[in-house]
Amino acid sequence: MKLSEIKKCLKNLTQIGFQLPNGNLVQAHFHVTEVGKTTKSYIDCGGKVRHEEKINFQLWEEKDYDHRLHPDKLLQIIAMSEKMFELADLEIEVEYQGKETIGTYNLDFDGTYFLLQAKLTACLAEDACGIAPEKPRIRISDAGSANACEPNSGCC
Repeated sequence: MKLSEIKKCLKNLTQIGFQLPNGNLVQAHFHVTEVGKTTKSYIDCGGKVRHEEKINFQLWEEKDYDHRLHPDKLLQIIAMSEKMFELADLEIEVEYQGKETIGTYNLDFDGTYFLLQAKLTACLAEDACGIAPEKPRIRISDAGSANACEPNSGCC
């Protein structure tokens, strides 16, 4: 989810809820303690230099049960961050304290809740590492005539 998308969603909400990948909800008394921009520069395993920028939200729960973050307040926090950090319309990642460490999640919206989605690692230089691309799978019965499976088509 990009910054423009969350702002659009927040304008139509009366309350904010975040749902974890396991279906549990983040406690309603959470706070967004940080909105900022993270920049990451690195070299992948193939030797290519890469740069990433994302918008980062940090969710925090404490024993402050009397306060709830209203959508308008989060929009104000986002507006301050946009001005301070000259934020572009970047993807948002969310940090949330798990049982043992902070988890980092992608963000989506289902019309009611913001969904914290698990992130996965991947090799960014599969060709340099010798990882062969996965061949497409087709059923012979779906190929039609016997001539439909041409050499080098990937079907055999």
